[in-house]
Amino acid sequence: MEKRNGVHINIKDLTHRYTAKSPITFEKVNIEADPGEALVIIGRSGCGKSTLLHILAGLLEKSSGIVRLDEKDVTEPSSHWIMMFQAPHLFPWMTVEQNVGTGLRFAHWPEKKMKKRIAEVINLVGLDEYAKNNTQDLSGGQQQRVALARSLVMEPDLLLLDEPFSALDAFTRATLQKDVRAISKQLEFNLVMVTHDIDEAVIMADRALVMAGSPGKIVHDFKVDLDDPRERQDPKVQAMRASLMEIFHHAAGVSADDSNMEGDDANQSDIELAGN
Repeated sequence: MEKRNGVHINIKDLTHRYTAKSPITFEKVNIEADPGEALVIIGRSGCGKSTLLHILAGLLEKSSGIVRLDEKDVTEPSSHWIMMFQAPHLFPWMTVEQNVGTGLRFAHWPEKKMKKRIAEVINLVGLDEYAKNNTQDLSGGQQQRVALARSLVMEPDLLLLDEPFSALDAFTRATLQKDVRAISKQLEFNLVMVTHDIDEAVIMADRALVMAGSPGKIVHDFKVDLDDPRERQDPKVQAMRASLMEIFHHAAGVSADDSNMEGDDANQSDIELAGN
C-alpha cells in the first residue's frame, strides 16, 4: 500500500451536550496534531473521550467549536477518516476477503484493482492464510485484524480507535497494539485512540492526552518520546508508564497510595477508565 500524508488535526474550543437540557459533556477542548501523529486519549468514565472521538469521526454533531482535518470542517463520516469500534462488526457469512473488500465494492472499484488492494491489506495485517475463511470461524483477535484490514483498505488519512482491543486476551491485545502502531508509522497516517489502559497509551501514543472533570477537559498533554518497537518490560517504557500514571492520578484526584495497579487487569479494575 502507498504511504499516506496523514492530516493536520485542529480542534478548537469544542463543546458538546446531547440536548439543551443535558449537562455539558465536555467544553472548550483544544487539540492539535501534526500529520502522521498518534494521539491516545485517556480519562475516567464520563469525561467525554468517546463522545469526542465520535465527533471527530463525523458520527455525532458538536454543540460549538471547530473540528477540522486539513482545514476541512468535519460534519459527516468520510472514507478519509475511518473508525474502529470495540466489536469488529463483520459479516459472519462472508470470507475475510469479502469483508475486507466491502467498502471497495460500494465504491465500485474495478474487480482487478480491488483484488490487488484486498490482497495487499490482508498481507499487511498478517492474515494471508485465512483469506478464504469465513470470519465466524476466526478468533477474536483475528476478527479484529479483519476489521483493521477493512479500515485500511480505503487508505484513510486518519484511523480512529474506540477501545478496539479491550475485549481481547492480554497476549493478543499486546500484539495488535504494536502492529497497529507499526502499520500507522509505515503508512504515515494519523491515529487517534481512546483507551482505559495506561500501558496501551504508552505503547501506542506519540502523545497521551489526559481528560478529566465533569464537564470534561484536556488537563494534560504528555509526550511519549520512546523509540520503536516498544516493549513493556523495557525500563524506559516502565518509567514512562509510571510518569503517566502519576499524571492521571493527579488529574483524576486518585491517590497513588490507594492504587494497587500492576498491569492491564489492574488498570481496568482499579481506575475503571472504561466508558466515555
